[in-house]
Amino acid sequence: MEIYLMQHGPALPKEQDPEEGLNPEGEARIRASGQALKKMGVAFDVILSSPKKRSRQTAAIVAEAVGFPAEKIVETKKVKAMTPPEETVQALSELLGAERVLIAGHLPSVAEVASFLLTEGSRAIVQFEMGGCCLIDVEQLPTHSGRLRWYLTPAQLKLIAS
Repeated sequence: MEIYLMQHGPALPKEQDPEEGLNPEGEARIRASGQALKKMGVAFDVILSSPKKRSRQTAAIVAEAVGFPAEKIVETKKVKAMTPPEETVQALSELLGAERVLIAGHLPSVAEVASFLLTEGSRAIVQFEMGGCCLIDVEQLPTHSGRLRWYLTPAQLKLIAS
């Protein structure tokens, strides 16, 4: 299974938007990230999103860029910021037939899921940036022996998109 992990883009302050949706820079950053993923030939069987507005927007923008039907995005609490990585990985293992999955989520969750998939008994530090994306390959779930194929920062994704 290919597991793509992406932290949502920069959001509006609560005073401007009580739901903290993406700010204009966040929308542009995620749009560039989505365009880069499309140029790289990335496609998804499933996109999981946190219920938070900024993650839903991130998932929708990426879905549009890569041609994934927005109505098929799965909103789940299993990818919220404080969800234990074991719960997220369990949710992934229940996606029968899915080979390419994007999680549009939050810190610390996306970093903890990456660490869980890559190591056991120690902690791998994957420094996520808003709008950055990584790809971890796993043969089966649950696992602690995934392979980090790549991590691209938002700036690198923007260069690929242009």
